[in-house]
Amino acid sequence: MYILKTEGSFDSAHFLAGYDGKCRNIHGHRWRVVAEIFGENLAQEGQTRDMVCDFSDFKKDLKAILDEYDHSLIIERGELRPATLKALKEENFRIIELKYRPTAERLAEHFGRLLQDKGYSLKACSVYETPENCAIYIPEP
Repeated sequence: MYILKTEGSFDSAHFLAGYDGKCRNIHGHRWRVVAEIFGENLAQEGQTRDMVCDFSDFKKDLKAILDEYDHSLIIERGELRPATLKALKEENFRIIELKYRPTAERLAEHFGRLLQDKGYSLKACSVYETPENCAIYIPEP
């Protein structure tokens, strides 16, 4: 098996609704995302001969995903009052609503699944909230 790894980062804010602690308040992170993909075999011909895939494509695809989240407020759908959400959107704030709490664990899964949707065989996706703390999603085989 061959494993390729790349990483990217983005800045955004979030909060954890229903959390009893500081993270219940809106706060920001410089999120670092490390993605690992794998291949059992290498390409046999063409430009990607002897590669799992072209690193530039892998890096570009991860960057495209992360750029969608850069400088946004990531929230769980339904956790802001409708009037608050409306006011933020009227001010042209970039809001991303997810079906779940925007924890590091869920974001690792979320970004991993988005890479899988692009056709990558995901080994793991790690999301760092801080340089010392990360969550890792490993898909079921």
